[in-house]
Amino acid sequence: MRLGLPAEIDPSLFRHLPPGLDIVRIAAAQEASVGGIAPDALELDMWVLPLFPHQAAMVRPQIRSAHVVQSLLAGVDAYLPLIPNGATLCDAQGVHDVPVAEWIAGVILATLKYIPFYLQLQGMGDWGRRAGATQLYRSAHPEDTSEYPSPLEEELAGSRVLIVGYGSIGRTVEDRLAPFGVTIERIGRRRREGVEPEEMLDELLPSADVVVLLVPLTEHTRGMIDSKRLAAMKRGALLVNAARGPVVDTDALVQALHAGRIRAAVDVTDPEPLPAGHPLWSAPNLLLTPHIAGASPRFMERAMVLLGEQCRRYLAGQPLAHVVSDGY
Repeated sequence: MRLGLPAEIDPSLFRHLPPGLDIVRIAAAQEASVGGIAPDALELDMWVLPLFPHQAAMVRPQIRSAHVVQSLLAGVDAYLPLIPNGATLCDAQGVHDVPVAEWIAGVILATLKYIPFYLQLQGMGDWGRRAGATQLYRSAHPEDTSEYPSPLEEELAGSRVLIVGYGSIGRTVEDRLAPFGVTIERIGRRRREGVEPEEMLDELLPSADVVVLLVPLTEHTRGMIDSKRLAAMKRGALLVNAARGPVVDTDALVQALHAGRIRAAVDVTDPEPLPAGHPLWSAPNLLLTPHIAGASPRFMERAMVLLGEQCRRYLAGQPLAHVVSDGY
C-alpha cells in the first residue's frame, strides 16, 4: 500500500500505522502550478490531505491518482475541488470531538458568567463598574423586572440547548453539558430516535436558550441561519457557531447583535480570516475566536490513530469509515 503523507507530520507518529507501508512524504511546493499535473506525479493508494486547503492546492499537482483521499479534519468542503477523479473521500469524524465540545461548553459558560465583561473591568482596574453586568442582563432579558438582588451573572442550569447538526461532536457536547442540568434538543439531517429532522428547526428555534451549530457547509446549509431565523430566536438567546462561517448570514448576525436581541459566540466567520475593520470585530454581545476550537496538542495523535485504522481497513479489503457522501 502506497501512502502519501504531508511531510510535516512527525515520523514518531508513524507508530500508529500498520507495518510494511510504502510511505511517501509530500512537501507543498510553493512554485507548483495547480493548473496541471506534474509528469512524474505520484500514483497513490491513499493520499492524506494537508491540514490547510492552500497547502493541499500546492500539493495537488504532485498527485496523479489516488484510490482514497483521507482528510485529517472533520470538515472537507474546502477540499472538494482538489479530489482526483474516481477517488473515495473520507473525513476524520471524531478527531475534533473533545476540543470542540470543550470550546462550546467554555464559551457558553463564559457568556453566561459575563467573563469578557469582567476581563474588561480587570484591565481597567475598576470593579466599581460591575453594575454594568446588570445592564447586560437587562438588555438581554427586559421581561425580568425584579430589582433585588442585582443579577451579576446568569445560570446555565435549567436552560434549553438546541444542537443543530447532531453527530459525534454533538453527542460529545451533550455529554459535557448534561451535568449542568440542561434540556437538550437535537436536530440531524434526518429523523432518528431522539433526533429531529432539519425540517423541525423553525419549530424548535424560538424556545431555545442556546443554539449550537455543528452542521457541515453544503449548499443546503449555506445561509441556514438568516435574518428570519435570527429574528425567531428567543430574546437574549445565545447562538454558538462552531460549524462554518457561511452557515450564518453575517450581515444579519451583525444587525441582530447591534439590536441587542441575541448574543453569539463564534469560532468561524464569513469571510475568514476576518479582515481588519470588519463589523464583527466591534459587534456587541459577541465572543469571537479565530477558528481554533478544534485545535489541541492531542489532535495529531488522534488523527494518526484514525489513519492507522483506515489503512488496516484498506489492506483487509474492508469498508472504509467516514466516507463522504453529499458533502459529509
